[in-house]
Amino acid sequence: MLESVSNTLENITRKEGEITSFLIYPLLAVVVYEVFMRYVFNSPTNWGFEATTFLYGLHYMFGMAYTDVYDGHVRVDIFTALTSKKTQAVIKVITNLAFFMPVMSFMTMWSFKFAYVSFQGLEVNSTSWAPPIWPLKILMAVCFLFLFLQGIANLIKDINSLKQ
Repeated sequence: MLESVSNTLENITRKEGEITSFLIYPLLAVVVYEVFMRYVFNSPTNWGFEATTFLYGLHYMFGMAYTDVYDGHVRVDIFTALTSKKTQAVIKVITNLAFFMPVMSFMTMWSFKFAYVSFQGLEVNSTSWAPPIWPLKILMAVCFLFLFLQGIANLIKDINSLKQ
């Protein structure tokens, strides 16, 4: 039962990562356009840098959970690499419960509160371009939710590995 929940969460995260990986194309288009305008016409845009920052930020945020599915985050495992698989699983469960879950619970809740306040005020960025940033804050909260759900999937997987 729990294994199917873990697999479902991982499949959602994989699909989310595959879909949002295409954010690289509008990012590339904006960067190429900005460079072309700046160096060919000596006429940089007032929105290019900001749009690049927004797109890269979203690409990065959506990539956090996707990277976690494939165990790609950097960690120092000098000592745990020398232990048995069961000991490694015990350490993963303890650190997940003691550190990851509490931190990500609060990050997810606070980011949704942050997004809600931004949405209520229809917040815009304080630049001359003044794009709306409330949609980005909502997406940021969704990204934290994806990472939290992936942490649950990892916890279930690690607990199941203890049973074997």
